[in-house]
Amino acid sequence: MNKQGKIIKQLSNDYFVQVDGEIVICKPRGKFRKMGITPLVGDLVDIDYDNRYLLEIEPRTNELIRPCIANVTQALIVNSVEIPEFSSYLLDKLLVTIEHNHIKPIICFTKLDLVGEELKQEIASYIEYYRSIGYEVYVNTDAHLKDIFAGQITVFAGQSGAGKSTLLNRLDETLQLETGEVSKALGRGKHTTRHVELLPILGGLVADTPGFSSLDFIGYTKEDIRDGFIEFQKYQEECQYRNCMHQKEENCEVKRKVKEKVILPSRYENYLQFLEKMGDTPRWKG
Repeated sequence: MNKQGKIIKQLSNDYFVQVDGEIVICKPRGKFRKMGITPLVGDLVDIDYDNRYLLEIEPRTNELIRPCIANVTQALIVNSVEIPEFSSYLLDKLLVTIEHNHIKPIICFTKLDLVGEELKQEIASYIEYYRSIGYEVYVNTDAHLKDIFAGQITVFAGQSGAGKSTLLNRLDETLQLETGEVSKALGRGKHTTRHVELLPILGGLVADTPGFSSLDFIGYTKEDIRDGFIEFQKYQEECQYRNCMHQKEENCEVKRKVKEKVILPSRYENYLQFLEKMGDTPRWKG
């Protein structure tokens, strides 16, 4: 008998498929390997219910490489402000990646209780800016953070030690996910999450995923990077050149807005660094 379900967990070559309220552990057919296709958590699949095999994978709306997950509707980017310290570079890199995959990004800051007033004010300025360009931004203690999950498939993203598992435990006390201390020497957390799994939380499904501190723009073009900075698009048509990359071009409205600090200078600096990683322009010296 064939049935349809969703992969909610993978351990080695075992795929845990949610089918009609039960979990069925399936093996993939050999054809997936021959076709170079890897089933992912989040995939909608057809299974041979009696023999416990994956038969077909339905078309995906999106997929991420790190973490390996498909059909995500939104991503909650968890940013520690202390131990490990906040990195606008990593936040912007995650935002570009998430925008590129047509996933809604949501930003969340953690560990504000660990820092002094000066750093709190600095983080507040970041929160104000990212909200001003259209992003939802929360602090982990916001009560209404719980309202964003219903009906969504949410992936948690952010560097190790940022507090993703701790936040999940706070949102749903029944989870009791393992958390780890952050190494003071390395500034990184232990990789307490070993696999990708979709967990039912607050009316939706949430992926507790291994933390990471780097991403590669594999297969991206320079234009993909540019278009991932959503506030640049507002001024693109005012630039002298139609396909302006906002680097060395004259009469560039984006560069003008950076100098006026309408566009956050750190965002523009990160943008140029991303392009530099692709073998492009030197860093901005504004």
